[in-house]
Amino acid sequence: MENEKYLKDISDIKHLMSRSSRFISLSGLAGVFAGCYAILGTVVAEILLAEHNSAIASLRLSSINAEILMRLFLVAIAVLVLAIVTAVFLTTRKAKKTGEKTWDSTSKRLLINFFAPLTAGGIFCLVLLQYGLIGLIAPCMLIFYGLALIHASKYTFGDLRSLGYSNLILGLIATQFLSYGLYFWAIGFGLFHIVYGIWMYNKYDRRNA
Repeated sequence: MENEKYLKDISDIKHLMSRSSRFISLSGLAGVFAGCYAILGTVVAEILLAEHNSAIASLRLSSINAEILMRLFLVAIAVLVLAIVTAVFLTTRKAKKTGEKTWDSTSKRLLINFFAPLTAGGIFCLVLLQYGLIGLIAPCMLIFYGLALIHASKYTFGDLRSLGYSNLILGLIATQFLSYGLYFWAIGFGLFHIVYGIWMYNKYDRRNA
């Protein structure tokens, strides 16, 4: 009996250490909403391209004019802002329910490890745009986003690593199908996020709902 008590104490200590070293307030619903925003953004982007008589294949030929690029950029920014605002709101709400802090040393490490490769990827995508290599932008976004998720996963749920590897592999595949970059982008940032968000919600969030 005494040995069982010691084992339980050790298990409790390990659990507390895990909670203190990992940010566990990420909301699965945030992933679902982010995926929906991404798919909606893809639809809008395709409509914009169609309005200007530019097929998706034109992404491979670097033939999109500045006006279309600016509109696509604004769509991407809108998707990003909506995803971030939703994630912050839902994560904060979940943290209040579970009594967790949303801003501490763990969340800071999570953000640093996430945004370091993501920022590098963003700069690299701008370089690709500078040289007219538009077809490679979507694959590179997926690749660097996947790396960012993998890099940050050690400070939160390990499930995030699976999403990271999925986007990384998808991005590498997309480099061989440049004319379909927009569709790969929709799969990675849209479908994968929705599936991941539903999985996370059912696994971690439902009991706190």
